Amino acid sequence: MEHIKYILKQSWSRHTSFKWTEECPSSGQCGVTALVIQDQFGGAIYKTKVGESWHFYNSIYGVMYDFTSEQFQAPINYQHIPSSREEAFLDTNEEQYQHLCSAFSRYMNSISEET
Repeated sequence: MEHIKYILKQSWSRHTSFKWTEECPSSGQCGVTALVIQDQFGGAIYKTKVGESWHFYNSIYGVMYDFTSEQFQAPINYQHIPSSREEAFLDTNEEQYQHLCSAFSRYMNSISEET
C-alpha cells in the first residue's frame, strides 16, 4: 500500500483540505481520504478520538490502514470504532471530496500507464 500513500501525497492539496500545508500534506485529510479509499478499495471506515476531534481511517479485508496518521505528533491510541460515510463526510465537503476523487484517479491512471 506504499504506492497508495504516494498517490495520496500527490493528490492532496488546499483543494482537498483547508488545513493542507507543504510541510504536512496529510493535515485535515482524514475524512476525505477515508471516503476516497473506500470508493477505490471497498472495506469499512473507522474512527478514533484524537484530542477533541474524530480521526477517520479504513479497514480493508480486516487490515487497518491510516494514510493520514503522520499529521499527528503523538502516536494514535486507536479505538477502532465503526463509522460511516455520513460521519466521514462531516469532516469534509462535496467540493473537497470531488477534487480528491479526481486527483487520485488521475495519479492512479498515470502510474498504471507507466507500468
